[in-house]
Amino acid sequence: MIKDITLGQFFPGNSVIHKLDPRVKIILAALYIAFLFVVQTAVGYAFAIAATLVFVSLTKIPLKMYLRGLKPLLFILIFTALLNVFYSTGEPLVEFWIFKITADGIKNAIFMILRIFMLVIATSMLTYTTSPIVLTNGLERLLSPLSKIKVPVHEFSMMMTIALRFIPTLLEETDKIMNAQKARGADFETGGLIKRAKALAPILIPLFISAFRRADELATAMECRCYTGSSEGRTHLVSYSMSGRDVIALIVVICMIAIAVLLNYVRFFGF
Repeated sequence: MIKDITLGQFFPGNSVIHKLDPRVKIILAALYIAFLFVVQTAVGYAFAIAATLVFVSLTKIPLKMYLRGLKPLLFILIFTALLNVFYSTGEPLVEFWIFKITADGIKNAIFMILRIFMLVIATSMLTYTTSPIVLTNGLERLLSPLSKIKVPVHEFSMMMTIALRFIPTLLEETDKIMNAQKARGADFETGGLIKRAKALAPILIPLFISAFRRADELATAMECRCYTGSSEGRTHLVSYSMSGRDVIALIVVICMIAIAVLLNYVRFFGF
């Protein structure tokens, strides 16, 4: 399960998505999330799935990598689907005790699962195609106008960089601790929920100690490099400028949102 968590990973590449300006990619991710919440019909979801698959193919990252990141969310997906199936309004198709299954409930469950799937894929696409440092620089440039009203944009961006950078490191550390505990006879896969929760104690304690140690080492390293925590007077090694492909990408996603709105008023075969 630990190896299935791909959040924070970056896959170097030379695709069209990789070459986009990081500021544009952040805006596109926000617009795409808005697009997924605008979609309300089966035709709209079919269009969203097709668009998502096209974007995934443009990244040149195998689809299985995106699906791998969905495995840790299976419990949440199943739980969300069951809530929608059993607790939706409408004429019941099947009814027993306090539960009832309706056509609207089944449709809402399918739509909700598809929406979560595409949300995860969209956010994964952003981190897979953008290194943490580039992503943070793009976010800092994007939010730079807020620094005029004393918002600590640089500090926020730095915290985001550190968080994204150390997610894979902490996952790797967790995997090593689990393997070490298994070698000593620990069992994390059998027993009830309470027993499994108790079995996590030998993992959490050394993991927290390791995380605090790494944080202290990072702070010392930053102090040795004269990092003051202020963005005043700082310059950037790389300057970003929007190109034609960035403008085209923005136009495409905005058009997708417009099409999704129109498809909400178009129904085929009752969907």
